[in-house]
Amino acid sequence: MNWLAKINLNKVVEGLGPFRSALLLLVMVAVCLYSGYRMGNFFHDYQMDTLSLQSKRLKIFYQHEEEQIRRIHILETELAVERLSNQRSLKLIAEMERQHYQVKKDLAFYEKVMAPEKQANGLVIDNFTITATQSPRHFRFQVTLVQQLLKKRYAKGYVELVFTGSLAKKPHKFPLTKISSLSKKELTFNFQYFQIVGGEFTLPEGFSPENTNVSVILPKSKWQKYRQIDESFPWQKAGTN
Repeated sequence: MNWLAKINLNKVVEGLGPFRSALLLLVMVAVCLYSGYRMGNFFHDYQMDTLSLQSKRLKIFYQHEEEQIRRIHILETELAVERLSNQRSLKLIAEMERQHYQVKKDLAFYEKVMAPEKQANGLVIDNFTITATQSPRHFRFQVTLVQQLLKKRYAKGYVELVFTGSLAKKPHKFPLTKISSLSKKELTFNFQYFQIVGGEFTLPEGFSPENTNVSVILPKSKWQKYRQIDESFPWQKAGTN
């Protein structure tokens, strides 16, 4: 900016004359005004373009926000419906369990009257299944025991299985202890409401099973009398594949 300080305006005016100096001044003012106007328009257009771009972005953001809010409302509605459905399902399951328990109580009463050998003071064989494994002639079994009557003491005992059928075209039977590595301890039960006793066994080659005899034995002790439940299940109806 030192060059501006070196300019002597008086000499410039004397050299150009008053008219030319005034004309030069007017030209310079006009150039400054025009340049300022053009620069102002340029920055104004730039600001308007930026403002328009930001407005479009804001509009898109608001649209996304509205879409997200709408989706949230839909999800909240679906969640409320799902919760209501789950509550109804839980109530239905509870009612079915209550009815199932009542049916079992009724069944226990009639079995006690009509078939006392199938229950022992409320203890029954609720279910018995046999399922095949991937290994040939190798199976799994499960005996589900249930106390249908409310009792304070635990039922203690053990389970015995005997498979009857044909071997070499003759009647034959195999106790579970002969065709399985299960120990007597693994076949014991000790429960108040229900328990599942299970294990695996392998049928001998050439043996064709026909029935499974299940015995539930409660040995005599200080707290319980000796009782035994015996039931026979046809092989196909035992749940085999």
